[in-house]
Amino acid sequence: MANKPNPEDIAGGQALIEGVMMRHGNKIAAAVRRPDKEIVFQEREHIPLTKRYKLLGLMFIRGTVTLFEMMFIGMKCLMFSADVALSEEERKPKSWEMALSVFISFAVALFFFVVVPAFFFTQMKPFISNLILLNILEGCVRLGIFVCFLSCTLLMEDMRRVYMYHGAEHKTVFAWEHGQELTVENVKDFSTRHPRCGTSFILFVMIVSIIVFSLLGRPDFLHRVLYKIILLPVVSGISYEAIRFTGKHSNWQWVQFLSWPGLMLQKITTREPSDDQIEVAIAAMKKVV
Repeated sequence: MANKPNPEDIAGGQALIEGVMMRHGNKIAAAVRRPDKEIVFQEREHIPLTKRYKLLGLMFIRGTVTLFEMMFIGMKCLMFSADVALSEEERKPKSWEMALSVFISFAVALFFFVVVPAFFFTQMKPFISNLILLNILEGCVRLGIFVCFLSCTLLMEDMRRVYMYHGAEHKTVFAWEHGQELTVENVKDFSTRHPRCGTSFILFVMIVSIIVFSLLGRPDFLHRVLYKIILLPVVSGISYEAIRFTGKHSNWQWVQFLSWPGLMLQKITTREPSDDQIEVAIAAMKKVV
C-alpha cells in the first residue's frame, strides 16, 4: 500500500477523447490511447495563477480564477487527445474550430441557463409574490434544462465512452487518495462518483445562485440577465469553496447529505470503465504523483 496523501494534497482530472488528464501540484499530464492501442502522453509543468499571485489565491476569488484556468488547460488537453485518438481517416478539428466550438457552447449555455430562467422569472412575477419561492422555481427550471441536456448526451456513443473515462478518472483519484497502489485491480474497487467532481460543482452553482440571485429583488428582464452575468464570478467563487469543503470532509454525515444530489447526478456523467480505460487513467496519474 502506498502512503495516504495529506487531505490538503489535492489531485483531480478530466476525461478526454480516449484518454484522461490528471493534475496534481504543478504537474499536468494527459494520457491518450492511440488507435494502435499505444498510450501517448503530454506532460507539462504549470504553476497555478492562484499560487503565482497572492491576491488571486484569496478565498472566493480563487474559485473563478481556477475555473477559467482549468477551462483553458482542459481545452488544450482535449485538442491533444483529438489529435492522438482519431485515426488518419477521421477529420481532426483545427484550433480555430475548437475555439469557435467553445464560444458557441458558452453562448448557448448563457442562453439556456441565464436568459431562459430569467424570462421565466419575469413572466411569473405577477403571479407569485414570494421572492424566495420565485427564485426556487427559477432554479428548478435551470436544473431541469441541465438534467435534460445531460440525459440527451447519453444518446451519443462517443459521449458514453467519455463518461467511462470520467469514471476511470474518479476511481483512480479515489484509489490514490486512499493510499492504494495504483493497479487496475485496486482501482476497480472504488466508486465512479467523486464529491469534488465538476458535475457536482455545477449543481452547487445552481443551488448557490438561487440564494445569491434572491438578493437582486424583482428587476425587469434585461436587468436581471445583466445582474446574473455580473454575479457569475461571485456564485462560482462560493461554489468552489463549497465543493472543496465537501471534498475534504466527505466522511462527515451532514456533508454526505449535501453531496448526495451531486453524486446522484454523476450517475449520468460517469460510467463503469473497462480495464484498458482504467489503465490509461492510472498512467496519467503516475505522471503527476
